Amino acid sequence: MTRQSLTNAAGEAGSARRGDEGALETHAGDARAWLEVDLAALRRNAAAIARRAGVPLLPMVKADAYGLGAIPAVRCLEPLEPWGYGVATVPEGEELRAAGVARPVLVFTPLLPADFANARRARLTPVLGDPAVIAAWLDGAGGAWHLGIDTGMSRAGVRWDDLAAVRSLVERSRPEGACTHFHSAQAGDDSRDEQERRFDDAVRALGVDDVLLHAENSAAVERRSPSRRSLVRPGIFLYGVGCGRGELRPEPVVALRARVVELRTVAAGETVSYDATWRSSGARRVATLAVGYADGYRRALSNRGAALIHGARAPVLGRVTMDMTMVDVTDVSCALGDVATLLGRDGGELLEVADVARAGDLSPYEVLTALRARLPRRYEGAER
Repeated sequence: MTRQSLTNAAGEAGSARRGDEGALETHAGDARAWLEVDLAALRRNAAAIARRAGVPLLPMVKADAYGLGAIPAVRCLEPLEPWGYGVATVPEGEELRAAGVARPVLVFTPLLPADFANARRARLTPVLGDPAVIAAWLDGAGGAWHLGIDTGMSRAGVRWDDLAAVRSLVERSRPEGACTHFHSAQAGDDSRDEQERRFDDAVRALGVDDVLLHAENSAAVERRSPSRRSLVRPGIFLYGVGCGRGELRPEPVVALRARVVELRTVAAGETVSYDATWRSSGARRVATLAVGYADGYRRALSNRGAALIHGARAPVLGRVTMDMTMVDVTDVSCALGDVATLLGRDGGELLEVADVARAGDLSPYEVLTALRARLPRRYEGAER
């Protein structure tokens, strides 16, 4: 399928599934809660990290592009001509192929032989590290593969210091690429340097130092550039979250909005939500927002999160429930139907993903990927 077909497929899917992409008021008129995704900002983030890295991108679009929509994300990244895309599962790769993606698609979670037929059918490239699984891949129809090397993450890949079992397999069928993953790229310690040395030693020992090599995630590119590898694998930076320690700062990409659907006043001593974890010390005005943890607004934000309403902060009161969240609007101008922002910008105020994550003692990755739930998405800034 051509790039134009990919654009059309993504656009048609978005229109059919998401509805009108016009102004906020038009889109939100019949929605209780929704996501806004700024694809132009996503593309600018990708372009910025590509300039800094100085090598082609292998953007990670796994987990539905971290919850924001894999097909629209790929659609907006295509003009940057990335080398390929990274996913975690065969079905994620199949989704890209069905949408017309022709570039290489790497599957980073280790496959089992039962996955091979579907992977081959979709022309997916597995990252393999287990000798028995590599042998099974080669004993079948074969095909392009990348060698995963474990340099300290202890999650997947052949250990850097135990290469004997894969040496003959690499000689039998040279991998297209080899990769590793940094466990603490955002930290200021020497763990990355150690992992780099282990990776360099391993690829030299196996004689694959001239294949496609990739190691850097978002934080690694932020902290140290340009890259000396073939490709870089940005993920969360694309979607608006940086490590906060490099020169590069991403633009916000996502906003989570919800309607005020009820207003009430509680008296001193009255409680709000399940388990009565919040009790009023005086008369307070409480707004109920039509969003909850089934929409991805995490229960960990109970009594800790906040919403923005007309640019003013409204603290979360009590437990976040499955479908509704209550906030304190005693000092906020608020009426039924007003829009509350739980992620993103409202006026001069901004609730960044990292800020919300800290409030709930969460990872920013958890905050974003939770948004894959039932919320409709509105995409802005897509190429027409």
